[in-house]
Amino acid sequence: MGSNGSGAGGAEKADKRPNEQLGSWFMRSGWSKGELARQVNRRARQLGAHHISTDTSRVRRWLDGEQPREPIPKILSELFSERFGCVVGIEDIGLRTAHQSPSVSGVDLPWAGPQTVELISEFSRSDLMLARRGFLGASLALSAGPGLIEPMQRWLAPGSGGKDGSGVLSQERSRPGRLSGPELDLLESTTVMFRQWDAQCGGGLRRKAVVGQLHEVTDLLQESQPEATSKRLFKAAAELAGLAGWMSYDVGLHPTAQKYFVLALHAAKEAGDRPLGAYILSCMSRQMIHLGRPDDALELIHLGQYGSRETATARTQAMLYAVEARAYANMGQPAKCKRAVNMAEDCFSDCTPGDGDPDWIRFFSEAELNAENAHSYRDLAYVAGRSPTYTSLARPKMQRAVELFAKDNEHPRSYALNLIGMATVHLMEGEPEQSTVVAGKALKLAKQVRSERVNNRLRKTVGNAARDYGDVAEVLALTEQISVQLPESPEAVQAV
Repeated sequence: MGSNGSGAGGAEKADKRPNEQLGSWFMRSGWSKGELARQVNRRARQLGAHHISTDTSRVRRWLDGEQPREPIPKILSELFSERFGCVVGIEDIGLRTAHQSPSVSGVDLPWAGPQTVELISEFSRSDLMLARRGFLGASLALSAGPGLIEPMQRWLAPGSGGKDGSGVLSQERSRPGRLSGPELDLLESTTVMFRQWDAQCGGGLRRKAVVGQLHEVTDLLQESQPEATSKRLFKAAAELAGLAGWMSYDVGLHPTAQKYFVLALHAAKEAGDRPLGAYILSCMSRQMIHLGRPDDALELIHLGQYGSRETATARTQAMLYAVEARAYANMGQPAKCKRAVNMAEDCFSDCTPGDGDPDWIRFFSEAELNAENAHSYRDLAYVAGRSPTYTSLARPKMQRAVELFAKDNEHPRSYALNLIGMATVHLMEGEPEQSTVVAGKALKLAKQVRSERVNNRLRKTVGNAARDYGDVAEVLALTEQISVQLPESPEAVQAV
């Protein structure tokens, strides 16, 4: 016989009161009790909860205050979220859940395999369910300071060592897995393809596809897998979640991006891949620099460096030092910034084709090295009141990055970002006409890639030019072009 989803005992029934929150959402939905019951049953079957069999009398009992068992609260939350186009949490409909929904919880999450799988699954499903970007991000809060750093430090703690703390779910909850080696290879090659799409098209074009693939991987992780397969799946989940975070960051969904980064770090820990975890921490660090929190950025990058000190390749170490330099630059610490720049260059000179670099670090080319170090010196120049000394250090490295990216057809977003960087250097050196020439090239690229990061930096740079050189004809012309061709847009909430 099917279950009605009730969890109320006799005492609870005696004390129950009408659920006014659920009643309010139900009334505004326009659904009848029968229609809601049918939708609950249909969604339950999709989740594999075939024991759920709800009817109109059961819906009435929920409205009267009865507390349904899982997964009914989760299903009702999803149905109302879809109906109203915003996150309607379980608590919002007056129901209780065994744990806080990951769509509204922070970054201090349990470091254990089964919980990591469940959290990634729920968060990616919420993201896909709401489809129109921005709704999920608007329900999240960005973590910073000790509230962010202290939970991330647990990445270094050893795992439980037992199956319950590893990637293998308990036999009672798992389904038998039938994943072949070629299927795993194909999954990993798909992740490589997604990464290439992001580099070429920006984060706004394929983000939803990446989130969908991530959700599929969590389904595989809920099946019983051999340990080696489980580790490869966790590695794939870490890479996909990290990429979903980077794409979210690229289009301005910062709380969503941070949540994906945190979940990616958890998955990397389950995979036992310290260098990948360090790379994810570097992404978080870049985000904190972008958001004006270089102290947090430095803590995150030091955590990544320490955790991967014995396992990272020379290329990965060079990237970590380059991000460290950016953090020091934004903190206004020139000596430490220069030291990190030099360490990045020294490590990069040690790179060899036989290092066995994973695909996720191959983006860190000579062009990217010059770009990062150029931006570090440019940031130092800003912090030091447009110091000509640091501007002169930034110029040759930025020029070299632009030259190299101009020959690279695979990274147009990076080319655009460094053209904009070169334009800022020209502005700081009192060359507004040359700045507009370079920024004009960036504008052409900005219209080809879906990246709010590129758009915002270009608008800001041209805005600075207009403020300081508003009487220069070329600056006036470019300002007009930007307003027409690259207006402030709802990109971050519309792109999928």
